[in-house]
Amino acid sequence: MKALILVGGYGTRLRPLTLSKPKPMVEFANKAMVVRQIEELKKSGVSIIILAVNYRSNVMEKFLKDYEKLLDVKIIVSEENESLGTAGPLALARDILQSDDEPFFVLNSDVVCNFPFDKLLQFHKSHGKEGTILVTKVPNPSAYGVIVSKSNGEIIQFVEKPSVYVSNRINAGIYIFETSILKRIELKPTSIEKEVFPFMAHDKELYCMDLDGFWMDIGQPKDYLTGLALYLDHLQKTASKELSEGPNIIDPVLIDPSAIIGQDCIIGPHVAIGANVLIENGVRISRSCILDGSTIKSYAWIHSSIIGWKSSVGKWCRVNNISVLGEDVTINDEFYINGAKILPHKTISEDIHEPKIIM
Repeated sequence: MKALILVGGYGTRLRPLTLSKPKPMVEFANKAMVVRQIEELKKSGVSIIILAVNYRSNVMEKFLKDYEKLLDVKIIVSEENESLGTAGPLALARDILQSDDEPFFVLNSDVVCNFPFDKLLQFHKSHGKEGTILVTKVPNPSAYGVIVSKSNGEIIQFVEKPSVYVSNRINAGIYIFETSILKRIELKPTSIEKEVFPFMAHDKELYCMDLDGFWMDIGQPKDYLTGLALYLDHLQKTASKELSEGPNIIDPVLIDPSAIIGQDCIIGPHVAIGANVLIENGVRISRSCILDGSTIKSYAWIHSSIIGWKSSVGKWCRVNNISVLGEDVTINDEFYINGAKILPHKTISEDIHEPKIIM
């Protein structure tokens, strides 16, 4: 089987992290987003992965070279000269996708869930139509475009931000299609949601399957941290061996084995600490991500924030409110950072009391 991952463009919503790496290479729970998806696809029998890329494709290709061997999959980078939206990349990869008559998966690169690819394939084959959308339920459907379907999953219509309740199911950004869908798509910028799906639904060729469990689009810092909490809760429920334990750890927490944790620290809940991180004595971290090579100095307090690669947070600092430090940021001792987005290679020597971008 094959899968196409919509890697996308500049990752502007996740800046300043994406100023250093393409978004799919940014670690989520100590593993690059795209690697986590490839691993899950491989488990479901996918052997050819196509990455639809229109930004820094050479960096992505070089990064994934080792994973191609490690996971025993073929990874093909399909480079766009212009952004082709969410459907155009299928037309660009047409020759690869239709080389046999097997259905293929399509997914957005910034979606995290329990990835029920096997179940989705089984459901897709059971109805025998052209496409299946994975859907997830949301508490406030008026903020989304929702999907209305019959009890058997056949999609009737799409309703954009309904003012009255018609459904609470939204597109989860994971699909499976027959190769016949490629006849519907031209090689030009095209939205699969607006320019392809409505016609498939009209032809009674599009179904949906409910996702059991958590889901999040982690393409911006607030949702990244929410997704991290949901994912770690999921690992805890499944009694995953990945999770870390210890006297000063409040579950669930994920700590790379190479990280060093000092005395009298309190870590958790919902924290991921990457490789070669140094946490000095008396540090308190909750609902946050500390990326590879960073140092958190003694008695610092970090909540609901992302600390970028090789950054340093000084002694007695307080960092909170969805602050995001880019790569190689230094915060000197005893400063307060509230909701700041700090670009790479900056040194901070003052309090930041209100959310803003530090360039």
